[in-house]
Amino acid sequence: MNSDAGLDIAIVGGGIIGICAAAFLAEAGRSVTVFDRTGICEETSSGNAAAFAFSDVLPLAHKGMIRQLPKWLADPLGPLSIPPAYLPKLLPWLFRFWRAGAPGNYEASLAAQVTMMKLAEAEWAGLMARSGTAGMLREDGSLELYESESEFKASLSGWSARQRFGIGFRHVEGGDLADLQPGLSPRFIKGTFVPGWKTVADPKLLGKAIWAYAESRGARFEKARIDNVGAGQYGATLTLADGSTRQARHLVIAAGAWSHLLAANLGDRIPLEAERGYNTTLPKTAFDVKRQLIFSGHGFVITPLETGLRVGGAVELGGIERPPNYSRSKALLQKARTFLPGLDPSGGREWMGFRPSLPDSLPVIGRARKSPSVIHAFGHGHLGLTQSAATGRLIRDLVLAQTSPIDLAPFSPQRF
Repeated sequence: MNSDAGLDIAIVGGGIIGICAAAFLAEAGRSVTVFDRTGICEETSSGNAAAFAFSDVLPLAHKGMIRQLPKWLADPLGPLSIPPAYLPKLLPWLFRFWRAGAPGNYEASLAAQVTMMKLAEAEWAGLMARSGTAGMLREDGSLELYESESEFKASLSGWSARQRFGIGFRHVEGGDLADLQPGLSPRFIKGTFVPGWKTVADPKLLGKAIWAYAESRGARFEKARIDNVGAGQYGATLTLADGSTRQARHLVIAAGAWSHLLAANLGDRIPLEAERGYNTTLPKTAFDVKRQLIFSGHGFVITPLETGLRVGGAVELGGIERPPNYSRSKALLQKARTFLPGLDPSGGREWMGFRPSLPDSLPVIGRARKSPSVIHAFGHGHLGLTQSAATGRLIRDLVLAQTSPIDLAPFSPQRF
């Protein structure tokens, strides 16, 4: 499409948020063009842990992260690492993260996350039914594992918070634990089984299938890097890396860990940080894992996929410029071999992705400060796949000027 014709709706970002937004808008009969430098579901959305984590409502600042910080940072290959040279740049974000842990902020974030998750579960069920992707859903639950009585007790306040919102779980040990996952190391003395936890067969395959559905409703893709955006009262301008421009009536910024750079062009200073996550996907034959296993004390998970066994997680707060440090994925794999004696670590494929994270663990979903034509939709952290269908619904309602099904104030791009 040439730059003169003008677009109805331009979406920057071909990850799962942009894909779901395109699907909802195309269903509503709108003309949608998605721009991405790589392709559809080729970057961070392709390699995540595949969870529909609808019960994961606790803000990150409350998952014991502040308490564990000194211990974790002392281990360069532990659950959280910060390259020393990056720490000065990160300090303002860490201060906001610490502030998000204050009790009053916690309750507000928790309540907002719960409403978002309820919407996410409903919207994913609907979107999967309409797109013919329900066969990719797995409802095996998850199993969180503890190595000591003290680690288990430290988790209980978080479980009681979930219980207040009707999230089901049961604590297990002994034979019950062994039945839920045979072959576990005896170092794990207790676990918590969450029956409502869901995963998908493979996040990349799901993203591409949702895109195929959006395309069947008229959505288009253009492979291009967007270097700049501008906007006014009645539309937006996108500047591509080749210097050409596109005009659009509406612009949705869903570019993951790069989104805040575009938002800054529009006067919105949003404290987004990239959590660099690592994983290794092993062949399916590596170990018979029954459901997603969560090793919260070590900051990683193991997920059985249709396409292999994914061992990944951990957080490296190191920005978007530094090269990957794959010794982190190797460290996770080494731990997995200890936790699942008999795991075959050969034939794995290493990967790194950027989780776009905000200090209060809530995404930004709302209009840009200077233009009603632009909608921000990013910063979902670990929950992009989980919350993408809800975000798509909310974006559609904003574009169509329809009443939102939830209060968007906690997700305002201007809250910072």
